[in-house]
Parts: sequence; structure tokens; C-alpha cells
Amino acid sequence: MRIMVIGGGGREHAIVWALNKSDKVKQIYCAPGNAGIAELAECVPIPVNRFGDLIQFACDNAIDLVVVGPDDPLADGIVDAFEERNIPIFGPRKNAAAIEGSKIFMKDLLKAYNIPTAKYESFTDYEAALAYLRQQSAPIVVKADGLAAGKGVTVAFTIEEAENALREMMVEKVFGESGGSIVIEEFLEGQEMSILAFVDGETVRAMVPAQDHKPVFDDDKGPNTGGMGTYSPLPHIDPALVEDAIENIIKPTAKAMVSEGRPFRGVLFAGLIMTKDGVKTIEFNARMGDPETQVVLPRLKTDLVDIILAALNGRLDAIDIEWSDEAAVCVVAASGGYPGPYPTGQVIKGLDAAKAQGALVFHAGTAESNGDIVTNGGRVLGIVGCGRDIAEARARAYEAAAVISYEGMHIRSDIAAKALQGANS
Repeated sequence: MRIMVIGGGGREHAIVWALNKSDKVKQIYCAPGNAGIAELAECVPIPVNRFGDLIQFACDNAIDLVVVGPDDPLADGIVDAFEERNIPIFGPRKNAAAIEGSKIFMKDLLKAYNIPTAKYESFTDYEAALAYLRQQSAPIVVKADGLAAGKGVTVAFTIEEAENALREMMVEKVFGESGGSIVIEEFLEGQEMSILAFVDGETVRAMVPAQDHKPVFDDDKGPNTGGMGTYSPLPHIDPALVEDAIENIIKPTAKAMVSEGRPFRGVLFAGLIMTKDGVKTIEFNARMGDPETQVVLPRLKTDLVDIILAALNGRLDAIDIEWSDEAAVCVVAASGGYPGPYPTGQVIKGLDAAKAQGALVFHAGTAESNGDIVTNGGRVLGIVGCGRDIAEARARAYEAAAVISYEGMHIRSDIAAKALQGANS
């Protein structure tokens, strides 16, 4: 098969890595890709939003399958565009991708079908939102309705902080039109969990769970990022809670989407929180998570190509999907200043040494310049260690991270620490 992957981050590097293991794959292209992906696939300099050019490339190169990584092209209808040309593509259509593209749509869907989530109100008028906010107590959560590169959520611990977030989103338009509508919801306390699932209509095949670390600094301090590290499995979380989330949140949501005339086919990502009142939904994404994918796919034993083809052919319920008992821990190396302004073009050293130690090094924001691999984004690398348990995987990830360097490199030192301690808070 000749496969084209859309995207150029750490998630896409992990997807390309997993696809490359299949004996069914003859050639992989990635648009636009990055310096790490270029070691496994032919990178094509076409932006993810140039649908016409991507379709033309797929036609000219006899592409048998397209796999979409990022959220933006899904929300903009890339799957619909490829399907119109009868090119097999894995991902939800535009009307189903709305489950991530609009937080208001997602929250209203869950409310209508009695699927557990936080209480909320949505607003399109700034003054009305501000008046409502001033009647609430902190902590409270303010969310931009649309896509905001994983940064459109503020967990405010004072009403003043919430008002600032509201003003930035609705008045100053820091997230553009994504913040024109907003959701204000109750703050839920508890441990978070991510479950990705292969979905084809009402058929849901959940992947192994993972846990993400969003804040940029240790001990969950500082602003939220796209994700500073992940790990899987979750030994400190009761498996019954995982099963509860699958049966009472993910499967009912897939069924609800079918009922709404928006059948979902692709990967549905549930961001969940375990509260004193049970598991509740924080968010849904319409694609694989980043950096959750970097710890989930290394544990997948079944051929990813077989799973994707089964979903596309309506046979997802019949395929046997196997997972490794091994653990995986991903430590994200970020640029200095991220998630605020950051420099690029810093030469990265030690990549070969890290891989020689057995680590998987997934490139997120890198480029090639004059024979060097250089930084080209906020999140630069996802350094993954695998092992018999979280402790071994974590040690291997940090040992590999220690041999990688570039100016301003920043990593959190406490990824998966709670799992090691057996914390459940």
C-alpha cells in the first residue's frame, strides 16, 4: 500500500512509525512532515489546509489510504473533500469533527443524551458572559468554543483571572474567531484520564488509557500547554473506572452522533476526570491525542493498517486488537518560553545517542538546516521510554532525555510521578 499521512507533529511521527511496521506498506508520504518523519517517509511540502493540492498529490501518486493527524483539517472538511474523489481516508467527516471543533456543540450533545459532564453555560455576548461569571464562584473554567491549538482553556482560581480570560477570548480575540463564543463551566476536581478509541458508527474499540500533563512546569504549575508528557498504563487507577468511562461515556457518545446524523468514523478521544460523583467528560477530540499517541501506539501489537482498513470497511467489530502489557512514558522537550513566544533554529544534539539507548524519539517541532536538526516549534520532541512497568519506562525516558540538548530546552521532571507514588488524587 501507498499511504499518505497528513500533519507534521509528534503525533504524526508516531502514526508514521506505527504504519511503517506493517508488511502491507510499500511507501509512506507525509504532508508536510518534519525532520524525524523524514527518516521513515517521504515528506511532501504541502500545508494541511491545501486540500486541492493534497488531493492532486494523492491522485498523481496512486495513494491507497490517507490518514489525518491534526484537528484543523478535519474540522474544515478534509475527509469530505477526499471522499468526493473516492480516495480512502481515515478520519471523521466535517459534521462529525464538530465534536471537537465546537465545545458548545459537544456540551449540548452530552446534555441532550444525559452523558456525564460538568455543568455549563454558553455565550456569544461578552456582557452577558461577564454578568453570569460574576455570579459564580472560583475555581471556574472558561473555554473558547473553537479550536485553539490546545490552549483555549483557562482554569481560573479567582473570578478576576476568569474575567481576564473572558476578555482575552471575546474582546481581544487572542484565539481569533474561536473565542467569539465561549463556554463557562464548573470546575471538576479529580484525576484525569485519556481514552482514545477506534470508532466506526456505533462500534467502539477502546485503546489502552493514558494520562497527560498539561501545565508547563512541575507540580502542574504554570499555563496549560498542548501536553508536556504522557504515560500508559495507569496502575493507580481502578480498571473498573476505565470500563465505566467506555460503557457510559464513549459508547453512548458514538451512538448519539449516529442519532444526530453525524456518524463518527476515525479516532475519538475522550478527556475524562474521575470525580467524587463518578467519571465525567472534560472534552472530546476528533483525532488521536498529542502526546497520548506517543505512548499508546508503542503498546499496540495489532497491525495499525489492519485496524484502519477494518474501520473503513465496516468490520471494526470483527477485528481482534491486542495490546502489550509493557508501559510507555513520554517526556516532551519544549522550547524555552513555550507556551509563550519561543526561539526556533536551535541545533539539537544527542538524538542518535538517545535512540542508541533504546528510546523512541518522536519529532514534534523540528526541521533540517544545513545538515543539522534544529528546533522548529514549541514542543520539539517526545522522548519515549518503554519497560516492564512505569518505573522502568520512566527511567529510560529520562535517561534518554538527559543526553539530548539544545539551547533553552525545557522538560518537566515529574512525568508519571503520581503513578509511581500510587497517588489517586
